[in-house]
Amino acid sequence: MAGHRGTRLSSSIRLLLAFLLLVFLPCGCADLDLKGMFDFTGSAEDGGEISAQSLAVEAMDDYDVGKYYSALEGFEKIMELFPFSPQAMLAELKAADCRYYMGQYEEAKTLYQQFEEHHPTNEAVPYVMFQIGMCDYNRIDRIDRDITGAQNAITAFSRLLRAFPDSPYTQEAGARMAAAEEFLVNHEYFVTMFYLRAEKYNQAEARLRSLLAAHPDSKIAGKAKKLLARLQAGDPPKRTLKDWLPDLSLPDWKLF
Repeated sequence: MAGHRGTRLSSSIRLLLAFLLLVFLPCGCADLDLKGMFDFTGSAEDGGEISAQSLAVEAMDDYDVGKYYSALEGFEKIMELFPFSPQAMLAELKAADCRYYMGQYEEAKTLYQQFEEHHPTNEAVPYVMFQIGMCDYNRIDRIDRDITGAQNAITAFSRLLRAFPDSPYTQEAGARMAAAEEFLVNHEYFVTMFYLRAEKYNQAEARLRSLLAAHPDSKIAGKAKKLLARLQAGDPPKRTLKDWLPDLSLPDWKLF
């Protein structure tokens, strides 16, 4: 998503206008095109001297072609050498993006949170909140392992939906949250398998009742009802337990 090219304005003026947009546009006024808000065309040289602008040009050039490590170095240098420049705000945000695309989700989440704390009224905040959720979402593993990623993703996406219900990220955030919720329901169902293996059928039946009461419309509900009926009939599955296992992985969010 490149910025508007072919303009007669100098790269300095284009950068200035882009940063003014980042600072002064109110939240939620339009679909935020993070890369489109900035036009970093032109030379990275500024009178032969290192400047926040020249560093931003170089860092964005690297970022645009997926060179996130070198782009991150440039953004961090801006924050170190020019902490009060308009480009420093951009550097904060894009440093978080670099960490995210490098798969460093915990580090990226911290940087996104810091950006939101430093710039709570910035137009980029809905995007930042969505990315915080995505950092947790991308840490979701399997239902038989750590489930905190799913729990934290639901919390983050819920916060976005409450704060910005009409943001460009609402639909996807809602779908990913639903997938994470289904993942947690599958985890609860999976725990039932431990009771079945231990032949603790009363405990298994109690968990199934609780699951169905709390999540009657979940995708696993049909299988849970059949299993509950078997337990109530005194015919618990034994040799075919594997046939009753849920999917261990995170459901495809596009199904929601």
